[in-house]
Amino acid sequence: MKGVLSVEDWAEIRRLHRAEQVPVKAIARLLGISRNTVRAAIASDAPPKYVRKPAGSVVNAAEPRIRELLRAYPAMPATVIAERIGWDRGMTVLKDRVRELRPVYLPPDPASRTSYVAGEIAQCDLWFPPAELPVGFGQVRRPAQLPVLTMVTGYSRWLSAVLIPSRKAEDLFAGWWQLISSLGAVPRVLVLDGEGAIGRWRGGRTEPGFPRHPGRQGGGLQARRPGGQGPGRAGA
Repeated sequence: MKGVLSVEDWAEIRRLHRAEQVPVKAIARLLGISRNTVRAAIASDAPPKYVRKPAGSVVNAAEPRIRELLRAYPAMPATVIAERIGWDRGMTVLKDRVRELRPVYLPPDPASRTSYVAGEIAQCDLWFPPAELPVGFGQVRRPAQLPVLTMVTGYSRWLSAVLIPSRKAEDLFAGWWQLISSLGAVPRVLVLDGEGAIGRWRGGRTEPGFPRHPGRQGGGLQARRPGGQGPGRAGA
């Protein structure tokens, strides 16, 4: 039998085999199909369907040459590639393929990932877990009331976190003390993005959000402009 087995025949094969216990050989003779087709219909849990084989793109034959040119000259424009390979078809399909292949051959962007030396920096952020926490006496804390202070070191990407009572400066500093104690070392710089209790970025400089201790300089803690890239955002 040529073509795809119809849904009606598929259903009839399964009915004859399961309900009436008709042997495979008899079903094949009754419906005029091969025994392998009968066995496949019995083993299949879903009716057969026709799936059209995707047609190949006209640019497929030229892809090896496109890759060769991009390997040698990753920034070569699609129009120049078209001239080099003698392309005489539509430019849209060629440009789409070049756009798809080009990132494979481009060198890594040195600005896409910042590197740090050991002990240089750790970035802190606040995370608010999507959960509610009972705190007793019928009270429940919502996610906005559950700040988790996280810290990731720039060099090793070592990550730690601690749940703190609030976003106030005293709770942030207590959380830092706990995270740094567990780390066993003090990074030269701690960075926290846009947290008002620590400081704000105004006029191109940092304004501390907490009073400095008399006679001491607080240069080890930096408030970074919101959206700035640090180890926690550059990605592990």
